[in-house]
Amino acid sequence: MRKTVEQLTIIPFDPKYAKDFARLNVEWLEKYFVVEPLDKELLEQCEETIINKGGYIFFAKVGEEIAGTFSLIKIEDATYELGKMAVSPNFQGKKIGQQLLRHCIDFAKEQHWKKLVLYSNRILENAIYIYQKFGFIEIPIEDNPLYKRSNIKMELVL
Repeated sequence: MRKTVEQLTIIPFDPKYAKDFARLNVEWLEKYFVVEPLDKELLEQCEETIINKGGYIFFAKVGEEIAGTFSLIKIEDATYELGKMAVSPNFQGKKIGQQLLRHCIDFAKEQHWKKLVLYSNRILENAIYIYQKFGFIEIPIEDNPLYKRSNIKMELVL
């Protein structure tokens, strides 16, 4: 049976989906890069490292299946890092990532945050194109970014 995006709902973090959060992210990281120590910490202990520190995790659910995810990691009051966004290979090409991104931006605006930042890599051309489409602009990246794979930093002022 082919899943359609009409069944998509975006739900907040529930500990029962913590393994899905890790699985989806490890899948794409291993496809393009490597899983770094900070990734492991955030993915394996997402409740302690993201939720309990004032962050958020959301999931795209299609029927009963978790199709995608993203996190908002608190940097400081009103500034969050959009991170750990991933869509299952089974659901790619259905604009789920764009729906997650729209939800992320709407949520950030509802919280009256000032800005979102993200780290990416230029080989992820489709992702960068989508971030730009939603208003993210490139800003200077630190000399030693959080992730070795990062070679672009973007922000969206809300």
